Amino acid sequence: MVDPELLRAAQGGDTMAMNDVLDELSPYVFKICGAIAPQHGPDAAQETLIAVFRHLAGVREPAALRGWVRAIAVREAVRMAKRNPPGREAAGERAARDGGELSVEVRDVLARLSPEHRAVLVLRDLEGLDEEQAAAVLGLPRGTVKSRLHRARLGFRKAWQ
Repeated sequence: MVDPELLRAAQGGDTMAMNDVLDELSPYVFKICGAIAPQHGPDAAQETLIAVFRHLAGVREPAALRGWVRAIAVREAVRMAKRNPPGREAAGERAARDGGELSVEVRDVLARLSPEHRAVLVLRDLEGLDEEQAAAVLGLPRGTVKSRLHRARLGFRKAWQ
């Protein structure tokens, strides 16, 4: 994802390297935040990138960067979605804003689910994490993730039909 040399330079205070790291992480962060917090994805992504900027020096292993950023993005997106419940936004406006990364129909159905259910679906079905990894990112027991995933998939199927 991010070159380890670039990461070390950013951690060492190189502002150009920090800018490059944030530029490389931005599409990934926006994808996660937009899927979990459809109307507030850009705000959640901005909060995520601010947190990354502030705490990047604490990342010890370059290989851990992606997982660390994912955990921050999920936390910020769920927090933002809970704090700002969705209003009535036209599906076309949502698709224009998110750049069409997910189809309008999928985003519309995801928006009907709770932020917690969206987070589990994004981690399992978009990010490809297993239940144990998703539980670690969300800070939940594996059984809770498993039951939320089951309910989220049922809710998604019901809303899709």
